[in-house]
Parts: sequence; structure tokens; C-alpha cells
Amino acid sequence: MDVQGTVADGFEPVRDAFVRNFEQRGERGAAVAVYRDGRKVVDLWGGTRDVDGTAPWAVDTAQVVRSATKGVAASVPLLLHQRGQLDLDAPVGTYWPEFKAAGKDRALVRHLLAHRAGVPVLDRPLTAAEAVDGTSGALAVAAQPPAWAPGTDHGYHAQTYSWLLSELVRRVTGRTIGRWIAEEIARPLDLDFWVGLPSCEAHRVGRIGPVAEPPTAAGGGLKLRPKRSVADAYSDPESLTRRAFGAIDPLPDENDPGYRAAELPASAGISTARALARFYAATIGAVDGDSHRRLFAPATLTLARTEESAGPDRVLVIGTRFGLGFMLHGPACPLLGPGSFGHPGRGGSLGFADPESGIAFGYVTNGMRKGVTADPRAQALIRAVRTATGSPPVR
Repeated sequence: MDVQGTVADGFEPVRDAFVRNFEQRGERGAAVAVYRDGRKVVDLWGGTRDVDGTAPWAVDTAQVVRSATKGVAASVPLLLHQRGQLDLDAPVGTYWPEFKAAGKDRALVRHLLAHRAGVPVLDRPLTAAEAVDGTSGALAVAAQPPAWAPGTDHGYHAQTYSWLLSELVRRVTGRTIGRWIAEEIARPLDLDFWVGLPSCEAHRVGRIGPVAEPPTAAGGGLKLRPKRSVADAYSDPESLTRRAFGAIDPLPDENDPGYRAAELPASAGISTARALARFYAATIGAVDGDSHRRLFAPATLTLARTEESAGPDRVLVIGTRFGLGFMLHGPACPLLGPGSFGHPGRGGSLGFADPESGIAFGYVTNGMRKGVTADPRAQALIRAVRTATGSPPVR
């Protein structure tokens, strides 16, 4: 495998693991980047830009990162709170009066961020056209009766998170969430990251698609079919699991230009590995020595990784842990250490930060697997980062 890019001295284990992903774990095309204390120490890419193609992955190739988008999107309300524009303890209806309908008047902004709002499903799924039209999603989640009393339990809002976050940000700022991310995060940090891909960047984005599962699955984590209870939940059309992932029906073609141009902050972000890692580096400190390139104040960083939801997940069935918009380290989502926070994308992609070690990590792939979290390829890379930094093993 002809892997391109650079690694700093001491981070050679990450390159070795990246190569083994192609040799042993069925990788087709991928990139990984790591920052340490705000400086880039790993920047690697290899394989083909299209999962079913032959053109090589280039230095600037980007991919759809599915739910890894959620971590970047969740930073928007946290930054609005940091700037005094949004009260996390206010009812969502303070900013979005229509959301009070059907028993959701006590849903707080923090409930929405931590998957506690009670609306992971829609009684009538949206069509692909409705999902991206900018209005139907907000109307649907505002009218939807909650599956549980908001704030009393948690369950992964796989698709509805798009419209919940988008409408909240629009009501508070007057801007779409894609525009806000572009103007307030991506541009200042020089990130190749988009929620709503501009047509002028479309040529850089590879095609994603399914790839075969490896002969032996290393790394553990939640998949849709390894445990009988999860498989049963996903195969049951009435379950919260099936309905949450099926809030758009039929599922859109993620390689379609119209889908990529849509602003769906739960699932349709497009990024390079370098951009994901750089974003997370900015959440925990200065980037490239520039203190102006820091996103989170210390208090905001604490909010991002303080546990808000933990235990059995009403949608994902097994136990999950969430801060305010970010998944936290745990058995369902193993990251670098107990204080790590970030977000995986179903099928493989991952971004996270670990403040204790100063590590920020980004991984993107075009080969989609069944796993929701803890993809074996990403886990192999995390283990290599742990080796390179001398971080202790974690459970």
C-alpha cells in the first residue's frame, strides 16, 4: 500500500497501524490526522478516493463523515452559550415557541444536546426531499409527541438531531447552521469541513459505499447485529431503534450532489481527517501556537465533556454516555482516555479530543461498515496513538 503523508518522530506506530488497516481490515481509501498540543503530528492518506474506484486518494480528498458531523455541529450551541446568546437551561420553547407542542414545553436546550429531548423518531418519516428542504424537518419535530418525558431518559437522536439543532441555531442567530459553521468555525480555523457542500468543492469528495466485514472483528463496540437484543430491535419496524435510523425513508443516496449540498448536521457533514483533528485541537487549546484559534473557553470545555446522559440507551439499546452533544469515552465508544470526548460516524469515521494528553484525532474512510461506533480500523489507530504517547490502557 502506497501511503502518503508524514508522521512526527515517535508516531510511527500510527503509520504502521494505518497500513495494516489496508492489509488486514479491508480498508479501501482513508485518511488519519493527529494533533498534539495544537501541532500536527500525523497526516496520512492512502487507497482510492472512491470505494469502488481506482483514482488515488489525494492530499485534499474529503468524504461524507455521517454522524461525526454531530460533534462539530454540537459545538455551535456551546459557542453561542459561551458568547451569552443561548441559555442551556432555558426551555427550547423560549427560542422556538412551536416546539412546546405535544408535551415538550419542559424540554431544555441541554436535553436537546444530550439526546434527552424525547423525539428520536417521527410518526411519519420524512421523504428524502422533505429532509433537505429546510422547513419540513423543523415542522415535524416541533409537532412530534415525545417518546418519553423530556429530560427523564436518553436515546440517540440519529436523524432528528439535524432538524433540532438546525432550527434552534436559526432561531437564535438568524443563520443556518451550515452558514454559521462556515463563518465562525471552518473559515477562522482553515478547515475543509462543510455542512452543505459548495458546488465548487464537489470535485474533491470521494464516493462512499459498503465494504465487507473483516474476517475477525477487533476493537469491539456497538454494531447493529452482533448482539441478539440489538438485532431484534433494529429488525422490528416498530422499535425506537429502527424508527430513529429510519426517520428519513427511503434513506437518501449519500453520494448524490443534492444530499451533499443539504444542511443535515446529524449525518451529512463532509470533511477531511485533517479538518476533524484540527477542529478538536481547537476545542482543547491553541492551534499552531495561535491563541485566537481556540474555540472553547475552559468552562465550555468542561460542559462539553461532563456527563449528561449515561446508561441504557432507548435507541441504541446498550449503555451510552453523552456530554452536551459529544459522545464520551466508554465501552460503546472507546476513545483515548476517560476524559476524551468526540463523535463517531456510523460506518467508520471518528473525531475526538483528549485534553489530558493534548491529543486531537480525525479519521475518515470511504468504506462503510455496519458498526455504529468503535470501528475496528479507528480502534487500531487509537491503540497506536496510545502507544506513541505512552498513554495507559483504558477500559
